[in-house]
Amino acid sequence: MNAADTLPPLREVIARHRLTANKSLGQHFILDLNLTARIARSAGDLTRGTTIEIGPGPGGLTRALLAEGAQVIAVEKDERCRGILAELAAAYPGHLEIIEADALAVDAAALGDSPRRIVANLPYNIGTELLIRWLQNAAAFESFTLMFQTEVAARITAPADTRAYGRLSILAQWLCETETLFHINPRAFTPAPQVQSTVVRLTPRTNPIAARRAALERVTAAAFGQRRKMLRQSLRAVTADTEGLCRTTGVDPTARAETLSIEQFCALANAVDCGQR
Repeated sequence: MNAADTLPPLREVIARHRLTANKSLGQHFILDLNLTARIARSAGDLTRGTTIEIGPGPGGLTRALLAEGAQVIAVEKDERCRGILAELAAAYPGHLEIIEADALAVDAAALGDSPRRIVANLPYNIGTELLIRWLQNAAAFESFTLMFQTEVAARITAPADTRAYGRLSILAQWLCETETLFHINPRAFTPAPQVQSTVVRLTPRTNPIAARRAALERVTAAAFGQRRKMLRQSLRAVTADTEGLCRTTGVDPTARAETLSIEQFCALANAVDCGQR
């Protein structure tokens, strides 16, 4: 009999610990262990290196990760979950480390041994901010298998020339291959959120297009800050000679931000960096 077979039902554990979801922490618990197992399997081979989970709550996804043979480091801010997670750690000796901290204050790239991957049902209120921080050191991770509200997931994976395509799309896809895995109905959560959720996978690129992040962020902020305007006007925030900038990079100055590829944005960023106008 493996450890998973000895654990009591998740609803029973939650009731015994009198745990309820905290809205201020963006908590929505997944109690369907078939669903959490699907998420864990989507992350690939978990038997190597370290699997980092953010906001495990009552440990539904944590159970699934451990059952797949993962060495898990769980970062949990809510001290009410301490007892539940301690029971899981006892059921899987040496396989679960619990860090009681705010995930925004933790350097995930420094946790555990490589290969590192993050697998998490992210709190809606800080999910995007967490991803942007992790992407600052994307090469430190093997992959990210993350759940977001569907609107955010669509922005991460959106191709050019679509409504969802924007600054987050470019930053994520510049550094990673992105893939939509599956959607999750609100009824799968307790309490049910008012939005649908989506699981996405990001796999860091070995050789992303050469560009300096600060310059790329500056250019995309200008371009999408006035996304309905042509580039020759929206890029005035980065240079007075927008026509010259576009001519240097081969970009149509009458185009709008959402029509440009990531390669074109990187070219603009590099030109701005080099002072080419």
